[in-house]
Amino acid sequence: MGNAYAGQPKSMRFEEVLHNSIEASLRSSSLVPRPVFSQLYLEAEQQLSALEGGSRADNEEEEEEGDGGLEPSCPPNPYQIHPPPEGCCTTDGFCQAGKDLRLVSICSEPIDVPAGFLLVGAKAPSLPGHLLVCAVDRRFLPDDNGHNALLGFSGNCVGCGKKGFCYFTEFSNHINLKLTTQPKKQKHLKCYLVRNAQGALTQGPLICWKGSEFRGRQTPAGPCSSSLFPPLPDSSGPPAAFSSEPSPGTNPSAPVGAQPAGPGSDAPSLPAAAGPVVFNGKDSPQQQQQQQLAKGKLPAGPRPSALGIFSNSGPPKKRHKGWSPESPSAADGGYPQGGGNRAKYESAGVACMPPVGLVGPASVTFPVVTSGEPVSVPENLLKICKAKPVIFKGHGNFPYLCGNLNDVVVSPLLYTCYQNSQSISRAYEQYGAPAMQPISEEMQLLLTVYYLVQLAADQVPLMEDLEQIFLRSWRESHLMEIRQYQPAPPQPCPPAPGPAAPVTSAQLPWLAGLAASSCNDSVHIIECTYSLAEGLSEMFRLLVEGKLAKTNYVVIICACRSAAIDSCIAVTGKYQARVLSESLLTPAEYQKEVSYELVTGKVDSLGAFFSTLCPEGDIDILLDKFHQEHQGRISSSPTAASVTKSMSLDVGGVPACTSSRREPQHIRPFQLAVAQKLLSHVCSIADSSTQNLDLGSFEKVDFLICIPPSEVTYQQTLFHVWHSGVLLELGLDKEHVTRQRVEQYVLKLDAEAQARFKVFLQNSFQNPHTLFVLIHDHAHWDLVSSAVHNLYSPSDPSVGLVDRLLNCREVKEAPNIVTLHVTSFPYALQTQHTLISPYNEIHWPASCSAGADLYPEDRKYFGLSEFIESTLSGHSLPLLRYDSSFEAMVTALGKRFPRLHSAVIRTFVLVQHYAAAMMAVRGLSQMKNYTSVETLEITQNLINAPQQCPCGHGLMVLLRVPCSPLAAVAYERLAHVRARLALEQRFEIILGSPSSGLTVGKHFVKQLKVWQNIEDAEWRPQTYLELEGLPCILIFSGMDPHGESLPRSLRYCDLRLINSSCLVRTALEQELGLAAYFVSSEGPPERGPRSEGLESDAEKPSSTDNEDEELCVCVCVDTGSTAEKRSPVKRERSGSRDSASSGCSSKASGSALGGETSAPPGGALQGEQARSPQPCGPSEDTQRLWATQGPAPQPDSGRQTSQRSVQVAVPSPRQLPAAGASSSPPGPAAGASSSPPGPAAGVLVRQASQCSLAKARRQPPVVFLPKLVYDMVTSTDSSGLPKAASLLPSPSVVWASSFRPLLSKTMTSTEQSLYYRQWTVPRPSHMDYGNRAEGCVDGFHPRRLLLSGPPQIGKTGAYLQFLSILSRMLIRLTEVDVYDEEEINVDLREESEWRYLQRSDPWPDLELFRKLPFDYTVHDPKYEDASLICSHHQSAKSEDRGPPRKPEDLFVRRHTARMRLSKYAAHNTYHHCEQCHQYMGFHPRYQLYESTLHAFAFSYSMLGEEIQLHFIIPKSKEHHFVFSQPGGQLESMRLPLVTDKSHEYIKSPTFTPTTGRHEHGLFNLYHAMDGASHLHVLVVKEYEMPVYKKYWPNHIMLVLPSIFNSAGVGAAHFLIKELSYHNLELERNRQEELGIKPQDIWPFIVISDDSCVMWNVVDVDGGGERSREFSWSERNVSLKHIMQHIEAAPNITHYALIGMRKWSSKAGGRAVREPFSRCHVHDFIVLNVDLTQNVQYNQNRFLCDDVDFNLRVHSAGLLLCRFNRFSVMKKQMAVGGHRAFHITAKVSDSPVAVVPAQYICAPDSKHPALAAPAQLLLERFLQHHSHRFFPLSLRNHGHPVLLVDCYLNLGSQISVCYVSSRPHSLNVSCSDSTFSGLLLYLCDSFVGASFLKKFHFLKGATLCVICQDRNSLRQTVVRLELEDEWQFRLRDEFQTANAKEDRPLFFLTGRHI
Repeated sequence: MGNAYAGQPKSMRFEEVLHNSIEASLRSSSLVPRPVFSQLYLEAEQQLSALEGGSRADNEEEEEEGDGGLEPSCPPNPYQIHPPPEGCCTTDGFCQAGKDLRLVSICSEPIDVPAGFLLVGAKAPSLPGHLLVCAVDRRFLPDDNGHNALLGFSGNCVGCGKKGFCYFTEFSNHINLKLTTQPKKQKHLKCYLVRNAQGALTQGPLICWKGSEFRGRQTPAGPCSSSLFPPLPDSSGPPAAFSSEPSPGTNPSAPVGAQPAGPGSDAPSLPAAAGPVVFNGKDSPQQQQQQQLAKGKLPAGPRPSALGIFSNSGPPKKRHKGWSPESPSAADGGYPQGGGNRAKYESAGVACMPPVGLVGPASVTFPVVTSGEPVSVPENLLKICKAKPVIFKGHGNFPYLCGNLNDVVVSPLLYTCYQNSQSISRAYEQYGAPAMQPISEEMQLLLTVYYLVQLAADQVPLMEDLEQIFLRSWRESHLMEIRQYQPAPPQPCPPAPGPAAPVTSAQLPWLAGLAASSCNDSVHIIECTYSLAEGLSEMFRLLVEGKLAKTNYVVIICACRSAAIDSCIAVTGKYQARVLSESLLTPAEYQKEVSYELVTGKVDSLGAFFSTLCPEGDIDILLDKFHQEHQGRISSSPTAASVTKSMSLDVGGVPACTSSRREPQHIRPFQLAVAQKLLSHVCSIADSSTQNLDLGSFEKVDFLICIPPSEVTYQQTLFHVWHSGVLLELGLDKEHVTRQRVEQYVLKLDAEAQARFKVFLQNSFQNPHTLFVLIHDHAHWDLVSSAVHNLYSPSDPSVGLVDRLLNCREVKEAPNIVTLHVTSFPYALQTQHTLISPYNEIHWPASCSAGADLYPEDRKYFGLSEFIESTLSGHSLPLLRYDSSFEAMVTALGKRFPRLHSAVIRTFVLVQHYAAAMMAVRGLSQMKNYTSVETLEITQNLINAPQQCPCGHGLMVLLRVPCSPLAAVAYERLAHVRARLALEQRFEIILGSPSSGLTVGKHFVKQLKVWQNIEDAEWRPQTYLELEGLPCILIFSGMDPHGESLPRSLRYCDLRLINSSCLVRTALEQELGLAAYFVSSEGPPERGPRSEGLESDAEKPSSTDNEDEELCVCVCVDTGSTAEKRSPVKRERSGSRDSASSGCSSKASGSALGGETSAPPGGALQGEQARSPQPCGPSEDTQRLWATQGPAPQPDSGRQTSQRSVQVAVPSPRQLPAAGASSSPPGPAAGASSSPPGPAAGVLVRQASQCSLAKARRQPPVVFLPKLVYDMVTSTDSSGLPKAASLLPSPSVVWASSFRPLLSKTMTSTEQSLYYRQWTVPRPSHMDYGNRAEGCVDGFHPRRLLLSGPPQIGKTGAYLQFLSILSRMLIRLTEVDVYDEEEINVDLREESEWRYLQRSDPWPDLELFRKLPFDYTVHDPKYEDASLICSHHQSAKSEDRGPPRKPEDLFVRRHTARMRLSKYAAHNTYHHCEQCHQYMGFHPRYQLYESTLHAFAFSYSMLGEEIQLHFIIPKSKEHHFVFSQPGGQLESMRLPLVTDKSHEYIKSPTFTPTTGRHEHGLFNLYHAMDGASHLHVLVVKEYEMPVYKKYWPNHIMLVLPSIFNSAGVGAAHFLIKELSYHNLELERNRQEELGIKPQDIWPFIVISDDSCVMWNVVDVDGGGERSREFSWSERNVSLKHIMQHIEAAPNITHYALIGMRKWSSKAGGRAVREPFSRCHVHDFIVLNVDLTQNVQYNQNRFLCDDVDFNLRVHSAGLLLCRFNRFSVMKKQMAVGGHRAFHITAKVSDSPVAVVPAQYICAPDSKHPALAAPAQLLLERFLQHHSHRFFPLSLRNHGHPVLLVDCYLNLGSQISVCYVSSRPHSLNVSCSDSTFSGLLLYLCDSFVGASFLKKFHFLKGATLCVICQDRNSLRQTVVRLELEDEWQFRLRDEFQTANAKEDRPLFFLTGRHI
């Protein structure tokens, strides 16, 4: 086992353990050996976990297509071609004698073929399209299993006739193959050549070289197997068997996922010929079949892959002998042995099998060459053995079989497993390790023997167990090397000698016999001397003689050859052989087999056998007798009476069952969370740089849901869509949604789907601004490639439909289609070739994390893991069970009827059990012995449950019969028995088939309509959900469920008939998913399977001898949950899980009340029954209730109380709603709680509590499984992972390698996805097969998502909710929240005594406008918290303005309105559309980085230094600037002329200062400007320049100097204005040289906020010029329209500032009556930089700088004009702007916000310094705390604070009066005003003592002087002679709370004397 390196002792652990174990087993008296192997290899090794994550190590380059022959394990040396002899021909396609050998040339020529030779085609690399004809001795060619070819070569040249080539090298030289590698016949002799009907030589079957049966690629549509002729199928038996009966005329089947056969894909298939095909001159046995072969049909499902059950694990790490580059791993099921047995012949994953043909060995016409005589299969083998032996080919050569081939099955799966495990060592060669020796063949076989020995009698060998054993054995033997080479880089190590074989071929038979000696002959070893043929003959002899009756496995070993061993393993155990042989059938073959047995009457013998079981004769006779006896009494049956009674009770107003109230439809928290995750994934696709999804370009959402062709699923999806309201939400329908409208959005993938899908594609093409979501529900269904469909199933349109529709080019390329795959079983979509990126997977979230509920819900999901948990020790009765008596009867009948498929037997047995149980319940008590306890329990509860509910609610029993013909048989039989027993009115039997709708009897439809309050006379239930409360058996057929949901009245899920041999993870979880359930979590019974009161039931005294007591218990228990509630019997947890002991003996079992009880188990079940005591205590419901309310009453207490009685006696609000298990109040039943608990009330309430529907809503259904499946589901590995989870995930994929880690229980869904993506590959028939090379990211489709979640958990509701919120988001993307606030201080506006202007004037009249008074009051609502500015008009008004708002409320409380973005809106960086791509810089001519940096300097005297700004100018915008010719220095920005009248561009440059809004700022003005040319400059801070440049690469940037990095908006405004004036001067000088007057240069710029989103204009329609009545309307217009209107105004250069109104929906006629106002302008201003040359913005300001500037402009005598007919909408933004400044302590570790009161402090104090500019601290402090400085001014509007030269906001409670100290300035008249305070802010030399003496102040008025430093403060006091009138104190000095280096501002306050 180990490599013995020089100087290192080899590891002996494995050999020692092996030999010691075998020796100990021999000495032991125990029959079962010590399970040492299972300890070594069957449990996970924690120590080696580091090994188990690596990716595939196969990094070899793939060879050319078609090359797949044997090759050495190391790279071959370059082959040296011998030079040809002088003068010979070297032309390709000719031999050296110059004769043409090409098939196309000599196909019609006669060729002399010697006896014993065959014509074959050789492949020349230099002639890829040709075959060369050769004659080769057939002895040197393989048989059809790849065996028995003699070594060496013997061939002739058919061209020149030269004979006797004994070496293939010599022959290849002669025919000029010109090879670059070592010539090998296996690699270059490709196929046989045959003559067709016309006598022409054509390409025939491929030559099947040893080990390459599964290696070829694609050889379509023909008998393309490894044998020389296709097999002749037997549709009546399992595979690899000839039929002796006539075969039904069925189509050939072609399993999806079958493996390709043949060594290469270059050989085309045999053409379909009209006449017979001749093999080298001989007639072919299937001359009639060529036409049918080309039309082989493709079934719906793939063949399972297993050693009987499971797939082997994939191709080896490096290709070696027997493997092709693309060969998938699983082998085919049974190859022909010398004749036409029913094997599978695959190409491209599709088997080609002819439908009819000759039978038996007579059809073998081709001579068989073997190393020994063929082995004859004895006659009547099946009859003798009662099962067909399954023979697995192992190592070496396998002999031919002949004779009765119908009775054996041969499979190469074990051979493939051996081959795979030989390759695992190569995984480590990538680390530079020397080649580690693979596990030896001897050790493989020995491990296999030991594995078989330790299998129990009812277990079936699993291929994946064997693979893991091999893997762990190899890792154990190479532990040192693995640890050395895996984690670390390679290190030098001593060279390894030859491998040391721990087990020699001579030891092998002895060791194998030793291992098998202790297993009581369940494994028998046969040793052969010469070949396997002797061993097989010996096995057949022993079988016929009956000597292997107790043997399950026969291992045949031939170790005579020195080089290698030959071996095979025959499975002879009846149970194992049947399971394994049936597992090799594809689902289509399985259905065909069953149909054939039904059609031909084979099952009649089974029916005859059943009729002999009953002592009174045939069951039908008993039924007829019962029917005649009861016919007269049917009308008075309890059923009719109870139904009538329940109806009358309901109508009469007596308390009826409240559980019939349907729960309201609502979105659960989980669904909303998943919908939001889906939305975030879609957004992330849109946000990625790939631009695969442009969400900004979509206006609405449309969708199409594709579902499997199931009528119930279709109707169910329609119901969900209808009731979700999604169509109304998406605007796809108005008000009333009709059914026809809903049907347009759900597509059933059937024959008509293609036409409807084309309509969908056309819609998507015609509506590019609609986002179409293509939802593929149940996405694991039909993953067949359309290529496979086109080749093999053109007549069946449903095959490959998903691939043809959802993967078509139109869907993949459409930029407005997002595909969402939704499934509970995503594994087949998680392969190495998947189209879905792992980042686009959305998994259903876990319900809790770290013990906390993430999404609390009122219902608990009960899925597979919860069902498995219920089987663990410590719980109450398990919800997963198996029926041991049923299994025992099936096994016995399987032996009696070996030719019948087990599905037929199981179905007939189960139907017989149900029939007997119905008869037993109806009083024929003798029939109890002919059913199982489980079936009797189900039937009793089904029939009796409706009587326990006043409304007649019952429970549903789901009977799963996958095979449709068997489902029809079961339906007919059960319906017949029901009719004979007069039970038609008691429960319904419904046949549920995917292809048809539901059929429910009129009586039950009437009941359903009453329960659901439906008045529509035509209504019929169309989904299973609408059957809620209906007592029924639902026979659910179809090979796979298609997503049908089941009602919550489902009580029993009978899965005893599921196809247990086809075990893959998807199939298993899909079947168990039918029982998935939501349990109401209200009230005490919410616990489900957890044990609470029942654990101690076994110790309670038995009370079964008290008949009354027992009867009362039977009344009180829950009829809907017998398994948990009725039986307190506790089974031994270590024992089996069948329900044999769950019955409670009852004397009243035949009565109506006896429906709760079960018959005592009989027969073989008595043993287990005897092991458990059988007390009968209170029901579990009462136990639980008592556990919550106090001590439980003793079982013998006088008064037996039901759960409802307890609730009546002890009412509690928490418990009352539990009756209905719904959110609605209990209704009339609640009234009973207030009345005395008398007998009548007690009876009524007890009846209500019996409703099975109410009970079922709080308990999951009970699931019955086949024993094989039960063991698979409940067994776990060492990590706790159920074994079922480690199966092959889907039948359409294969494992990429045996060398893979195991799944772990701790893996999340995401980790499982990554695991499958690494370790599985699709089969050739899978639609993803040709997608991409492994690891190529480009293979992912960018707009494809996958949503996975457990079955029945609510995925449909989640994705419908996703559609709704996606639509809302798209609408939200086309909408914007704009500020919608009324103007403030409107009542303070002075009414004009006369109207200066005409209402219809488009522009203001300059002379009239000069006469308008300036309105000092600020009306912009954003300044609601600002100080009111008083003029002489308003100074007398002193109204209170209300309390101030908190600063944090300022943003939150501002009122907004949601507006739809118009086509003229400004956009942020998230907007993308084709029109503005060039504008944004996405233009092919200009690269994103093509922009240049230019310095631009100018001097400004006030700053005392030169200002240097930087422009970043993209290449596309350089035409707006002037550059010096030599050097390209920036000189100026071009300005137009005042006289320009062009309408193609905007004259005014637009400047937008911005901070913190690189993503959200509205800088895309392309649409706002309506495409007009304009100059737009972003003004940004230096540190933000890179990020703005990244997001806006095509915008001009003006970068402020670094000293302004912490400055406010005032600095930006100041620099914009000063730069613009400087540029105006430069342009005047430049253009003056061109003869243009300076005053003709355009002097205006636009300063716009970065949140201006849309602009509007008001159209006024007045009734005459002077009329007071007028109407007006507002419309959205482009900014271009507004700017060109303003720029065209006459005398425009006389206006200093022009602005517009802020939009408000509440603006009335008063706001627009006057077209123009002389007032403040904000947000969007047109500034005349020429007129305002001497008026500057304050560069220090952060807040209110526009108000301050407006006042200064007006005081300078300049005109401010507001166009009231224009308005601007401002978008609400939560990021950036002035909110970006957070004031925090400078040295604090945690940035905690500081309150405004701390913004100032006393000078020289130890106050913590703040990290903020001094000016910002000042403004914020004055805004919130100025009343500390001006106490007299608080709410004293008649005496405002006087502000000189500067407006500062002192808060809304203080009014101010602004005056300018400049000479000749316009000021308000203050002669009659008395002020309550004076604020002097950084006053300059214009402010003098004489100026201040003009103003009058109240006594006690306060003064505040603010200066840059303390020295300036004192100088100002002295210069202004302030101490004459003001009193100062030392303690009245303050400063802003800055550090000294941050230059704080200083305050001095004083009082007026």
